[in-house]
Amino acid sequence: MAFWIIIAILLLIPLYFIYIYNNLVSLQNSARSAWSDIEVQLKKRFNLIPNLINVVKGYTKYESETFKKITEARNLFANAKNENEKIEATNILNKELNGIFAVAENYPELKADTQFSKLQTELTNIENDIENARRYYNAVIKDYNTKIASFPDLIIANKFNFRELPYFELEESERESVYQTPKVEF
Repeated sequence: MAFWIIIAILLLIPLYFIYIYNNLVSLQNSARSAWSDIEVQLKKRFNLIPNLINVVKGYTKYESETFKKITEARNLFANAKNENEKIEATNILNKELNGIFAVAENYPELKADTQFSKLQTELTNIENDIENARRYYNAVIKDYNTKIASFPDLIIANKFNFRELPYFELEESERESVYQTPKVEF
């Protein structure tokens, strides 16, 4: 009887490790899929930005430096080699896009332009989609990173080179502005 118990245990241990490995692969693929969803939304945003810039340029001689920075951020994202670099480029772009909308406040005719209004609404919808995709991605990353750091899963994770993946977080300057009260003027 003891012999069969030992045989059963010896069979269950490899099956358990196979289960862990397959679970890690599944979580890793979910993370890749979630990141892909973010990239789709970011691509929509990047495709919309040149139209938005052209409308704003038509109304103002706004500093070309902002437009240059937006183009550089788009290029940084396109040439990024990993998620960390893409997240950094996205944070730079977020900051520069806020500058364009600040300009609109100084040009009532721009704010009234239907094309600008349509583009701004479209960008807002895309930003909401990006936020939803970012939340899902971060939830998957939390599960994945927790799994590869937990025992006994970390044994398999280390053996098969599963590595921690980055969260898609706010840039430090954005994080600080979250706690500031917005200025409202009438």
